[in-house]
Amino acid sequence: MSDSVYDVVIIGAGPAGIQAAIHASRKKTSVLMLGRIENSALYNAHIENYACIAGISTGKELLEAGLSQTENFGTEFSPEDVLKISQGEDQLFSLELESGSEITTRTLIFSMGVSKKKLSVPGELDLAGKGVSYCVDCDANFYRGATVMVAGNRSAAIDGALTLLGYADKVFLVAKKLQGSASMLDRLRNSSIEVIENTWVKEIHGDNAVSAILLDNDTEIPVDGIFIELGSKGALELATQIGVQLDMDHFKYIDVSRKQETNIPGVYAAGDIVGPPYQMAKAVGEGCVAGMEAATFARKQKKAG
Repeated sequence: MSDSVYDVVIIGAGPAGIQAAIHASRKKTSVLMLGRIENSALYNAHIENYACIAGISTGKELLEAGLSQTENFGTEFSPEDVLKISQGEDQLFSLELESGSEITTRTLIFSMGVSKKKLSVPGELDLAGKGVSYCVDCDANFYRGATVMVAGNRSAAIDGALTLLGYADKVFLVAKKLQGSASMLDRLRNSSIEVIENTWVKEIHGDNAVSAILLDNDTEIPVDGIFIELGSKGALELATQIGVQLDMDHFKYIDVSRKQETNIPGVYAAGDIVGPPYQMAKAVGEGCVAGMEAATFARKQKKAG
C-alpha cells in the first residue's frame, strides 16, 4: 500500500464497493479498496435476475471478475479489516488496519453490507441488551470492573477483547480457531486475555441478565456479559466512530442523500448498508454514484489545499 494520502478509500469489496472503485479509479484518483470478496453476501449466491447477464452466474465469479476490473483501472486492493477510523483537524481520515498499519484518505466510502451474525444459541435472544452485546465500541463502558467474554474467530473479536482490557477486570476470548494478522496475535498472546480455542458457545445462561456461558466442551464460565464479534468490524460500528448519522426510523442503516453523501463531508455509503432492497442492481448503482462523487470531492479538496 502507498504511504501517501489516498483520494478514496472504500471499505467493503462487494458489488457496491467494486463499482465505486471502478468509477473512482476511472476519474484518475488514487483508490484503495479494503475487504474480502468472500465476506460479501453475494459470494455464495446464484444470480439470474441481473440485467444483461444471461443464464445463472455465481456471486463468486462476478466478484472475482469485478475485482480484476478494479485493479485493471488502477485500484489498489488489500484484503484487510479496518479496526478504527478517526478524522483529524486537517479533515483527512485515518484508518487503523488489522495488520497494525495506518492509512490516510481524503474520502471514505462505506460499502460493507449490514449482516450482523448471531450465535443462534439458547439464551442469546432473551438476553440481548441484558449482557449480550454485538458492539464492543458501543458497550464496553458498561462493563467496568466486570468479567466478560468475547466470542469470535477473527480480527473483530481480537480487537474487541484487547479493547475490553481497558474496562473489564477479566476478559475471556473463545474461538473455534483464531485468525488474525501476526501483529494482532502477538498483542493477544502478550496480554492478560484468557484465550479458549477449539470450542464454542453452546448456551448463554441468566435470568434477567447474563450470568454464565456454557461452552460445547461442557465448561461453564461465570461472566457478566458476552460480546459476539463474528467476522470484521461492522459498517455501523466504524461509521459511528466519526459521527456518521444513522436513519432515524430504525438506526440500522447509514443515512445518505441521492448522491450517497452522509452528514460528514467526504464520507459516502452505498449498498445494503443504506437500506433495502438488498439487490445487486441497487448496490451497483449506488456504488457508481458514490465512487464518482467521492472522486470529485477529493479532486476539489486537493485543488483547494
